[in-house]
Amino acid sequence: MKHLERLEATSIHIIRESYANFKNLGMLWSIGKDSTVLLWLVKKAFFGHVPFPLIHIDTHYKIPEMIEYRDRLTKEWHLNMIVGVNESALEKKETFPDGAVDRITCCKKLKTEALRDTLSGTGRRYIFDHESGRYVVDPSHEPFTAIILGIRSDEEGSRSKERYFSPRNTANEWDVGNQPPEFWNQFKTDFAPGTHLRIHPLLDWTELNIWEYIEQENIPTVSLYYDHGEGVRYRSLGCWPCTSPVESSAKNVHEIIEELRSGKFAKIAERSGRAQDKDDGGGLETLRKEGYM
Repeated sequence: MKHLERLEATSIHIIRESYANFKNLGMLWSIGKDSTVLLWLVKKAFFGHVPFPLIHIDTHYKIPEMIEYRDRLTKEWHLNMIVGVNESALEKKETFPDGAVDRITCCKKLKTEALRDTLSGTGRRYIFDHESGRYVVDPSHEPFTAIILGIRSDEEGSRSKERYFSPRNTANEWDVGNQPPEFWNQFKTDFAPGTHLRIHPLLDWTELNIWEYIEQENIPTVSLYYDHGEGVRYRSLGCWPCTSPVESSAKNVHEIIEELRSGKFAKIAERSGRAQDKDDGGGLETLRKEGYM
């Protein structure tokens, strides 16, 4: 079995085990390459069907093409799409672009708090209505007890401390030092009542693996990842005020793969264009302990 095939098989196994073991399961879809590969794997695991809701936390500062891409695939693949927003912070202009708070506080409000309230059902959620073709208020307040998301251990320092099945407390807070061991592909799926679970099927994938799989499967991605003649492209996607492109002439998936294999970015972090990482001391651990993705 080839390396990509082994990664695919492990991820599909984790996805199916999650669906079998956890009630009220959802999946975070950030619109980026990793979570889109994860969505593709879910479709493979269930023969073209996505049997649980997708969740997107909309800060209202995402690059517009990302939202257009989200809604296009939602319609084309008939996805059960839920969107969470911290409307209170936006209405009060408690954001970094409004000059009211620093980047880390902005992330806490627009991402961490929005995610917490969306998952718990205490915040207003929107669901895509395929009949009307628009988002409407989700009448359900049922909490999600477990969510699947597309983080990778090589992407950023704090994520290298994760497990495939990572428990959180009722406030979605992460105790880094209290994670279950996972030896020889043996995973703990039995947790105490009230435990919120984060599940990471892509944990052992690398950035190169992701792009190799995108090429192999011909997975549609946001065009922001490619150079359009200006000598720059995005390597990691986020909110436009805090995300910068990298210098690159890669115009398609194959050229990105060749670029990564060349070692051009060997000493440059994948999230080097994400300003909030620098404000958090070069990593995301502070934010992630409090419930960030």
